Amino acid sequence: MQPPACRHVLPFILLAAVLTTPVLAGQGADFSVVLLPDTQLYSEKFPDTYVAQTEWIRQRVASERIEFVIHLGDVVQTATVEQEWKNADRAHRVLDGMVPYSVLPGNHDGAPGETELFNKYFSPARFHCCPWYGGHMGETNDNNYCCFNAAGMKFLVLSLECHPRDETLAWASEVVQRYADRRVIVATHAYMNPKKRLDSGQRIFDQLVRTNENVFMVVCGHIGAAVQKTATNDAGGQVHEVLCDYQNRPNGGDGWLQLLRFVPDENQIRIEAYSPLFAEHTDAPTPVGTLEYDMSDRELAPASGRRFTRLGKLRLRRGCRAWRLLPSGRRMRCCGR
Repeated sequence: MQPPACRHVLPFILLAAVLTTPVLAGQGADFSVVLLPDTQLYSEKFPDTYVAQTEWIRQRVASERIEFVIHLGDVVQTATVEQEWKNADRAHRVLDGMVPYSVLPGNHDGAPGETELFNKYFSPARFHCCPWYGGHMGETNDNNYCCFNAAGMKFLVLSLECHPRDETLAWASEVVQRYADRRVIVATHAYMNPKKRLDSGQRIFDQLVRTNENVFMVVCGHIGAAVQKTATNDAGGQVHEVLCDYQNRPNGGDGWLQLLRFVPDENQIRIEAYSPLFAEHTDAPTPVGTLEYDMSDRELAPASGRRFTRLGKLRLRRGCRAWRLLPSGRRMRCCGR
């Protein structure tokens, strides 16, 4: 029932194979990842604010070089109220086909385990046509992963349900190890408060983060604050932990979100808070800062035998919103109407 997140309407296309490595605009080009925290009160009471956030992202994909958007969970206030999910769907339709994004269920969305409406509106079917969508655990989208490339580097965003279970963390670890050539951002809803990790956050750190050295960042919401900390994994590497949640501010959060601006030539990630309702970049209402992150070694591991192939000009059937390259690499199929 839901449109693919990668929908496009194109009468003709000239295809170069949609594989693992896109053309790079510049090895040192700055780029951004957006954190979209706890939209629960927007879905419940202020749906236009939610749309204002995604409209701002859509309009600035090029100027801010936004490569990915991560929703941090608690999409809605009450998991069983379908109108709230319709409001959230309306907001995310703005992003569909414009920028890759991931969504994960928070406790208000029914996680863990009671996520029927989350999966009605944000199921794997919504994303399965998208070349950046990697996959999911089991039959639901409660735990999923996506890939993107930027500035000569390969990234993976691993989105986990609120309070992930042991089997979820075992699956997550397998995914991270399978993509050992990618820099991993783990996203989950409840991980830390301003002082320390929550119990579920400590389990995530112990069973997943500390033992996989390609995990360099964990991002979360749930607790009303904006805080950054740095931990050390078992290999001696740094892991940045970022808490971002503005729901305790007026009007459900006043539309605040965060940009993680990667500056490879300076080995920095600069965090900026922004609200489209106030139309200004600012360090308020809570401190944001700069994280040191080594991006000097940007060499990509060879793709697993997959190469770019020019397929020629294809005439696409009318009425199809999205197309997917079949494994043979020579045919397309319609996967969204």
